[in-house]
Amino acid sequence: MQQNKYSKLPHISLLEYYQFVTFRTHDSVDDFIKRTRDEDIPNNQKEYKIDNYLDNSFQGCYLNNEIIEYLRNFLINKNTDLYDLVAFCIMPNHIHILFKQKVELPNIMKSIKGSSSITINKLLNKKGKFWDTGYYDKLIRDEKHFDVVYEYIKNNAIKADLRDWEDRFYGIYE
Repeated sequence: MQQNKYSKLPHISLLEYYQFVTFRTHDSVDDFIKRTRDEDIPNNQKEYKIDNYLDNSFQGCYLNNEIIEYLRNFLINKNTDLYDLVAFCIMPNHIHILFKQKVELPNIMKSIKGSSSITINKLLNKKGKFWDTGYYDKLIRDEKHFDVVYEYIKNNAIKADLRDWEDRFYGIYE
């Protein structure tokens, strides 16, 4: 398969800058997502297409009920060590999070995904890989971009018509 020009873009990690990060459950990654990742389109278009697909997919939808409560507490409590948390939305098979990073981005993601996967697997009585290996990150460029991302996160579960949207969203401005 031909490698496209967007498939190997680096993650941008800048301390004290805001990051918008999306990561998903391992079981949510199906052929549609794999094909979309290989398309010759910009990464932001890929992620938009994937997010819309995941909002309507039942693949890997483990982030419900007590898992939401666990993740809310987990993400908020990680706040002081790794990042200054601004907002997150826990969708059934993926998470959007906005924060100001205090340590390198790969370390944040390794800590979030590594620690939470162990507990979530126990809660679900599962074994094996829980989170997909990769993640999508976008460095926030300016105040307008920050506002757009915050509103996207805030309204994502509402747009997906999830009845428990209030439990899934956390934002410091609410």
